[in-house]
Amino acid sequence: MKNIFISLFIAFGITSILGSCAQNKVDLADVTIVYDASDDKLVAQMAVTLADDIERVSGVRPGVSTDPVEGPSVVLGTVGKSSVVAPKKELEGKWESFAITTGADRIEVVGSDPRGLAYGVFRISEAIGVSPWYWWADVPVEHDPSPMYGENYMSEEPSVKYRGLFINDEDWGILPWSGGVIGPETNERIFQLMLRLRANYYWPAMHEVSQPFFTIPGNREMAHKYGIYIGGSHCEPMATSPAKEWEMRGVGDYNYVTNSEAVKNFWQERLEEVKGQDIVYTIGMRGLHDGSMQGTKTKEDKLRYLQQAIDDQREMLRSTVNVDVASVPQVFVPYKEVLDIYRSGLQVPDDVTLMWTDDNYGYIRHFPDSMEQMRAGGNGLYYHVSYWGRPHDYLWLGTFSPFLMRQQLPEAYQRGIRQMWVLNVGDIKPAEYLIEDFLNMAWKGLRGRTDGRQELLAFFKREFGEELA
Repeated sequence: MKNIFISLFIAFGITSILGSCAQNKVDLADVTIVYDASDDKLVAQMAVTLADDIERVSGVRPGVSTDPVEGPSVVLGTVGKSSVVAPKKELEGKWESFAITTGADRIEVVGSDPRGLAYGVFRISEAIGVSPWYWWADVPVEHDPSPMYGENYMSEEPSVKYRGLFINDEDWGILPWSGGVIGPETNERIFQLMLRLRANYYWPAMHEVSQPFFTIPGNREMAHKYGIYIGGSHCEPMATSPAKEWEMRGVGDYNYVTNSEAVKNFWQERLEEVKGQDIVYTIGMRGLHDGSMQGTKTKEDKLRYLQQAIDDQREMLRSTVNVDVASVPQVFVPYKEVLDIYRSGLQVPDDVTLMWTDDNYGYIRHFPDSMEQMRAGGNGLYYHVSYWGRPHDYLWLGTFSPFLMRQQLPEAYQRGIRQMWVLNVGDIKPAEYLIEDFLNMAWKGLRGRTDGRQELLAFFKREFGEELA
């Protein structure tokens, strides 16, 4: 009898803890949003964004304050930087994690870092009816004059460290829509969508028709504002975009065999400009706009000069960005013929992420072997749900099979591809569900996956309502 009583007492206690979200709910139309002015700039931005979202739902805009307030509040802060949130030792040292706690008239969102804080804020936004796609896909926000929220939640760390999008084949849609320049206004919309979907890593558009990301005033500042890492595709080394940028400031041919000093100067100028930015540096080299490396004819030539380019790039990163070059995020992408060069004996430093690719149609070409799985830099994946090229394009509609993606990505994760996932999304708008599902899998890994039909139905219910779903 005593054991039964203890079991019932424990069960009641657990139920009370888990049920606290039902007992403590806060009317978000009646709150002030509070943050510490000395906290990261992204926290200030999230305070404003949460106020925007609450206003979208309720029609009432909450106040935003950097001073403590009386009455209902939502308090935002990051561990070790904020004086207005309670310490959260369980978040210390974690990557992009967050905790939400709710009291009688106070909701507290604490991030292990600024992006973790942002993900916590957007969990609240989605819970009160603001879809991550409210702007990009015109998803209506249902009016609720008193949106109630109450939850105690501790997130896990993301399963994949860098999770991102690649805007590509932009000629047809997003570039003309942006007015011919993908500048800070467009990128702000992209970066906010990425944070709503718990992404952190961006490869900007890179066709010849596009002005390169770092040459457009305001772009790098916008990335910093939203805490987004900037990278580049397999043919865009050292934060440059040679397809267009070489003609703007390059000298001679983009040829490492005959003109290596000019090419190195081209890279070095960019490193000096952006060395304080959050960047994942792509290393290696291909020809202009995704062609084979210029000046090389045999596989031996390609191996020799690609190895020299990587060695030179490493020295440039060491001397310009950080003397501890292994601490600088870097990725090497053995795409197309570069995979054969890699297999011929290319020596990629152990701290560099090896990013494997699909065949442009969803089938991953290479999974890391036991030695590659042990690399300090880990393994990454570059995957397509939009493609322009031979033998078949698919650009205009989201025709890629979500079920193929759901078969390939868990296998990739299980076989050690866990450091970096990037999705080629074309112009974004044709691929909403595919983008969200990809980033959900990057966040969860193998945790809590359900049947794809259930998640697709849940997506439709959120975006179109119960009846149409």
